[in-house]
Amino acid sequence: MTQPQTSAKAPLRIVLTGGPGGGKTTAADLFRREIGERVVIVPEAATLLFSGGFPRSDHDLATRSIQKAIFHVQRNLEDIQSAEFPERILLCDRGTIDGAAYWPGGADDFFAAVGTTLAQELARYDAVIFFETAAAGDISIEGGNPTRTESLAEAVELDGRLRRLWSQHPHFHLVQHAASFFKKITFGLAHIESLVGQYRSNGNTLDMKDSER
Repeated sequence: MTQPQTSAKAPLRIVLTGGPGGGKTTAADLFRREIGERVVIVPEAATLLFSGGFPRSDHDLATRSIQKAIFHVQRNLEDIQSAEFPERILLCDRGTIDGAAYWPGGADDFFAAVGTTLAQELARYDAVIFFETAAAGDISIEGGNPTRTESLAEAVELDGRLRRLWSQHPHFHLVQHAASFFKKITFGLAHIESLVGQYRSNGNTLDMKDSER
């Protein structure tokens, strides 16, 4: 089996992920506004593709092709941004593992289909900040992203599948749903700020004990 080539990592690569309507994209944009040119955002590949007219389908065979396309676009977007801005913090709006939660045949089959493993993809990122879907609190997730199609129940189920995958990362941080979206985003931003500060003060490393599941 041919393995994808692993690129040189950015000084700090953080993935923001979670179920639909969790607030990750809002958090990424606010953090970029706060620290400016010290950070570069890797946009969500699925949103880029679907908003550009990429076809959607519920058929298993088509879903497999869609998720493989998203995986490769996501991976290459990260590598391009890392190469273009090697000294900047890389904030990824979703990561290469997310597609496994949508894959009809399960996670193992997904990673085999794209020629990699869960461990290899987890190793691409220094830390994971997981924003729990607002659907966990029975709050509508319709606003914000016009490409979002999940019902509340589907969003909660997807959130669980994503969390089971990403929580295997040694630096996994959970931002739980809160009644106040403002407080939730503030909590998420504090996590990002803490990771960046820790990384710099520890000589470009993160403490293994600093993880939440």
